[in-house]
Formats: sequence, structure tokens, C-alpha cells
Amino acid sequence: SPPQDSSDDIEDVSLFDADDDVSRRSKKSKIRHPVASFFHLFFRVSAIVVYLLCELLTSSFIACMVTIILLLSCDFWAVKNVTGRLMVGLRWWNQVDDDGRSHWVFEARKVSAQGGKTSSEAESRIFWLGLITCPMIWVIFAFSALFSFKVKWLAVVVMGVVLQGANLYGYIRCKVGSRKNLTSLATNYLGKQFLRQ
Repeated sequence: SPPQDSSDDIEDVSLFDADDDVSRRSKKSKIRHPVASFFHLFFRVSAIVVYLLCELLTSSFIACMVTIILLLSCDFWAVKNVTGRLMVGLRWWNQVDDDGRSHWVFEARKVSAQGGKTSSEAESRIFWLGLITCPMIWVIFAFSALFSFKVKWLAVVVMGVVLQGANLYGYIRCKVGSRKNLTSLATNYLGKQFLRQ
């Protein structure tokens, strides 16, 4: 029986296709999924570029806002459902039971029989670099919009933080281990640092 938090249930499952054919491929190519790698960065970088250049290119706030939110939404879906699965073998989602209880489900690709990884180091680096860097940029944009009193842009920036932060949070829980509570991990780490000093 999986441990239960106050509001959610956590469950690990193996990745739905197990991708046995991927493990049979030769590992000559550093990037096995170039289209997935491209779109992993394309939507999120495009949203940032549109945000930075929007006031220079057009005076229509609504057009900019819709474009940015559309790019962020495409990024959220692509990272959550496609690129995470292909590039690092991880996928997560949240589902609600008939009883109204929330369940976090984490998928991880099975390790091949030879014990080797089925995802390349280059793809893994691209995935995690994009996943961590872009939400940090949106947080900087949020502080910038807040302190420069650009209230109309604050809603757009908050959407960037929320959508990209949700993917980051889900994949960190996936990577670290769904059975471990992130709060207890952070507390243990800070406790060890405090005792070390």
C-alpha cells in the first residue's frame, strides 16, 4: 500500500510502452529524438522571446498575451506528455478517484536487461537544463514586472511560472522518487548542512 499524504496518494507504475525497441537501437547517435529535443526547447524559448520582444513588435497587449499563453500551454503539454517520456523516460500526472481523492502517478522507463540506459546523456542534459532554466527566467520576469509596476504583464508572467513550475515540480518528484516527500528531503538536507557548520 503506497504511503498517503493528507490530500494525495502516490503510485509508481512502469512506462506504458516500456520502449523495448529503443533499447535495441545502437547508441551511436547522441541525440536519439531530435524532434522531441527541438520542441522541448522551442515552445519555452519562444515564449520567453515573445515576452521580451512583444512591446517592440506590436502595441497589442492582448495579441502578445494570447501568443505567450498559447506557447506556454503547448510547452506544458509537450513536456509533460511527450519529451519527458522520450528524452529521460519519465512521465507524471495527477488523477482524481470517484471518491474525490487525488493520486499522483509517476512513470519511469524500465531499465534494459543489459542494465544500460536507454536515454542518452545529451538528451538528458538538454531536458533538465531547459526544465530548470526557463522557470527561473520566468521568476526573474515576475519580480521585474512586480517591481517595475507592470501589473498587466504580471498575469502573463505568473502563468509562465505556474505552467513551467508545475512541470519542474512533477519531474523532480519523478526523478527523486515518488515515495519520498520533498519537504522531508529539503528538511534533512538543511539539517545536515546546519549540523555540518
